Amino acid sequence: NNKSSSILFASKYLSLHNKTRRTIFSISIATSTVFNSGLSGILITFDLDKYNLALCVINSGGSHADLTDDYSAIKYEMCSVANSLGKDFLGDLNPDEFFKAIPQIREKVGDRAILRAIHFYMECERATSIRNAIEKEDVEGFLSKIIEGGHSSFEYNQNAHNGKDESYQPVSLALCMAQNLLQGKRGAWRLQGGGFAGTIQCFVDKDILEDFVDKMEKVFSNGSCQVLSIRNYGGIKVNENI
Repeated sequence: NNKSSSILFASKYLSLHNKTRRTIFSISIATSTVFNSGLSGILITFDLDKYNLALCVINSGGSHADLTDDYSAIKYEMCSVANSLGKDFLGDLNPDEFFKAIPQIREKVGDRAILRAIHFYMECERATSIRNAIEKEDVEGFLSKIIEGGHSSFEYNQNAHNGKDESYQPVSLALCMAQNLLQGKRGAWRLQGGGFAGTIQCFVDKDILEDFVDKMEKVFSNGSCQVLSIRNYGGIKVNENI
């Protein structure tokens, strides 16, 4: 939403099945407050192999071709909440002021806009919590926040399914399958990207990785579950030595 307290994103430069099989999870986190328009970056290196974890991305299927309106509605609704309180973006608005104003603005902006705004503020706090967990090597705390954010995305931001075809809900099914396979074990699952179609991400204990991949691919086709390695140096020129 243009400005946020903490913006968490993994490097998009993925190296699949590299020679060393080491998974370096590089995370860049912007840590300015919601009242500050400037963003500063912190690079944190998180070696999933050290904790016997693998990062999987599961392609649930579905097309993004007709989803422009759904994506636009998320920003529009969040901005409508901010606008109703005299601001351009939620990042310009004190969260306490927003929560106090819910009874007054609910009828004007609608419940879904309120829920999406709540997701925005909670996700900003989670990004900071995830950073802190990684710095402290609190892997269980990291995994719990990934799961918590995934539920918030599904339930509050509501970008797992757009309701146009109730009989076809691939992202919702993928999340349900992942939860069934990972809940109570060392792992986490959540929607990734803009949602409504495409992929989810899962952190999976390597002791159950083979079984996890097998069961997910039986539902979503061979090759739909990719085990990723993320290099820790971002975009670089590739030559014969690298």
